[in-house]
Amino acid sequence: MKKFKTAVIGSGFIGVAHIEALRRLGNVEVVALCDRFNPEAKAKENFIDLAYTDYKKLIDENELDFIHVCTPNNTHYEIAKYALENGVNVVLEKPMTFTVDEALELVKLANEKNLVNAVNFHNRLYPANIFIKDFIKNKNIGDVFLINGNYIQDWLLYDTDYSWRLNSKESGSTRAVADIGSHWMDLVEYLTGEKIVEVFAEFKTVFEKRKKAIGEIKTFTNNETKEYELMDIDTEDIAVVMYRFSNGAIGNVTISQMGAGKKNNLEVFISGTKASVKWCLEDLENVEVGYRDKPKAVFTKDHGLMNVSKGAIDYPAGHTEGFPDAIKQVFKQVYNQPEVKNYATFKDGLRQMILCEKVAESAKTSKWVKV
Repeated sequence: MKKFKTAVIGSGFIGVAHIEALRRLGNVEVVALCDRFNPEAKAKENFIDLAYTDYKKLIDENELDFIHVCTPNNTHYEIAKYALENGVNVVLEKPMTFTVDEALELVKLANEKNLVNAVNFHNRLYPANIFIKDFIKNKNIGDVFLINGNYIQDWLLYDTDYSWRLNSKESGSTRAVADIGSHWMDLVEYLTGEKIVEVFAEFKTVFEKRKKAIGEIKTFTNNETKEYELMDIDTEDIAVVMYRFSNGAIGNVTISQMGAGKKNNLEVFISGTKASVKWCLEDLENVEVGYRDKPKAVFTKDHGLMNVSKGAIDYPAGHTEGFPDAIKQVFKQVYNQPEVKNYATFKDGLRQMILCEKVAESAKTSKWVKV
């Protein structure tokens, strides 16, 4: 089996998750880390030999197979472009880029260079969702006519909660929609095989000013500092979006990063003419199938109960495969099964950039917007 040399750019919460998942593959060596704050200390914390603040120098000085970009999305384009131009395969965190035009250019460049490219929409690769995709494709729920759900977190509930994601100059025209809503939209299109063709959205910003702690701030952490600066907020805390799909189905989703008590819950409910399917992150091992004229069925993560592709389930029933495992499954395909396209490519990342742009346009104009 081929051995790969990889570098990770960005060492926040998700960067560390990438490092851990990569090491679990067994044939990937994370040789270097790049970060704009204290890269040497962070490299040492993660047992990585080489540390950089300059991604170009990192790429120039190491013969890399892959880079993983886990930085704010306004930097994704320039880093990915430089890597692709130098023959390095690229894995991006979402949102893919800052603008649709940047995403279009990266799709074109990756295709021209014939390089592996991926965006980490990891929710696709939970065993339950691989099962649901096949279940729907095989017409077990009939014709799909309604797709709804939510994605709710609470890490931005207080006015003292702050992250670079709140600033449109770093996050782009949407925040909650791009950050977590893109996961929901990618997942429902993946599960059903249907495309969103029209959107109608309403945004709400609860705090138009927030208190930013002075110093480095890590995502999903409680800041105990008493020193703050007041920041204007120009991105949405909450979004409610209605959809029309390519097969005539309709749907809606509620997206919020201020839902007290919901740490990280994505939920989908898909209704068809024969049955319905329900899945959520708070019960991620199980798929609920509902019927009108008989008791509901629950398919749990088990080789004998979920007929999914080989390698999609790595542990026996009763042994939970969660967030770190879904990311590992993405990377397992990217590195060792690139011909298996259950993972999201740059083309899929571009798709979500377009959808986020249309959702933002709808929220601004209060009109249905065609995709």
